[in-house]
Amino acid sequence: MVLSSFPKQLRCQTPGEPPILVVDDEKEVRKAINNTLKAAGYQTIEANDGLAALAILKKTECSLVLTDLKMPKCNGLEFIKSTQKEHENLPVILMSAYATIDIAFKAISEGAQDYLSKPFMPEDLLWSVAKTRERLNLKKENDRLNAELISRSASAEILGTNQEIIRILEKVKKISDFSTTVLIEGESGTGKELIARAIHKHSARREKPFIAVNCGAIPETLLESELFGHKKGAFTDASADKSGLFKAADGGTILLDEIGELPLKLQVKLLRVLQEREVRPVGAIKNEPVDIRIVAATLRDLEQDIEDGLFRQDLYFRLNVLRLKLPPLRERKEDIPLLVTSFLERYSEQMAIEPPSIENQAMEALLNYSWPGNIRELENSLERAIIMSDRSIVRVKNLPADILEHEVSFIPNFQNPDSLSLKKNCGDLEKLLIDSALKKTGGNRTYAAKLLEVSHRTLLYKLKKYEIS
Repeated sequence: MVLSSFPKQLRCQTPGEPPILVVDDEKEVRKAINNTLKAAGYQTIEANDGLAALAILKKTECSLVLTDLKMPKCNGLEFIKSTQKEHENLPVILMSAYATIDIAFKAISEGAQDYLSKPFMPEDLLWSVAKTRERLNLKKENDRLNAELISRSASAEILGTNQEIIRILEKVKKISDFSTTVLIEGESGTGKELIARAIHKHSARREKPFIAVNCGAIPETLLESELFGHKKGAFTDASADKSGLFKAADGGTILLDEIGELPLKLQVKLLRVLQEREVRPVGAIKNEPVDIRIVAATLRDLEQDIEDGLFRQDLYFRLNVLRLKLPPLRERKEDIPLLVTSFLERYSEQMAIEPPSIENQAMEALLNYSWPGNIRELENSLERAIIMSDRSIVRVKNLPADILEHEVSFIPNFQNPDSLSLKKNCGDLEKLLIDSALKKTGGNRTYAAKLLEVSHRTLLYKLKKYEIS
């Protein structure tokens, strides 16, 4: 038999693919199988029993295993059980001269991909190998597509082209599959919880709970019981045992938001959770194991809190293993138009209306504002603007007063390739000054021209040129 004598779909087509492991205690049977596989273009390796095959798999990567059922030392079913523990994605085909439905069912239930009854024709062997390889390839492709879908959905709410945001999202993908503690720093409204959820959704824990706890929102007297749980009778109102939030997140991820607000007493207990992966409910006499990933978030300067005696240094070191610092919105203004579009579409859908457009002056006002409340403030401002608008277009007058009263400043973005363009920057500056003058004069063009120290005719020309209404 030669390669060309087999149908194309029965031949190996992947250069450099790991060999097929043939396991049989009969030398002549191994030889016949090897000859058939090699004639079809496959690489092979041999073992005369299950124990020898397991030893080979510890040292050598194999793409597929063909194993006999009846063998000394370790039979085919025992071999399959062992491979499923240590090589769960390795496909196995069981061969046997003792063909029964029960044996075939047992083989498949133990993890075999196919079953061949001896004696078999060369074509039967190759068809079984081809089917098994195809199923494996389909599974790999399905896993890849699922991982890509999860990856996209996990980051779908985190919008931006800012380089720092892109770097943070790349770090999220790298660190997600580890259980290492993450510390997320950033001002209020920068999206710390979104990043924590993205870490969870990218990880192998994604099917388990994600629980977010605001350490500053729960009264100190209740916080210990909420986090660690309590036993019946531990205090006056403890009428029954209660599992805390650490236990509720078992297998998943817990976000401890505003970690800087955690009382010193509970910081000691949290340190034990991080070190031992155990919790002790209030009133309990022994610890209980938990399998959780802890993500902490803060807007405070924890290093300063350590100096002030408000935060434990040993806890800080335990939390600060992987650190992500989110930039405020004022440092990533290039993302504002993208965020504006997203929020307008989201709230329009909730209000069952067509997404409105936004006039140039309104967008300029959003770009010029400092956003102390960051993305959360931008989102709330746009929800209000839609309600106050005529539903077709968001105008500058629909924006909150804080944004309209903000003093305009002009700072070129030198990271932008166009930032050194004198013509463009002069034009942007002119638009900002005209807009500011019109706001100060309540839209009176004559007075605005005097403030700008240009003629009324020049102002009208500029208004038309820059499409300022």
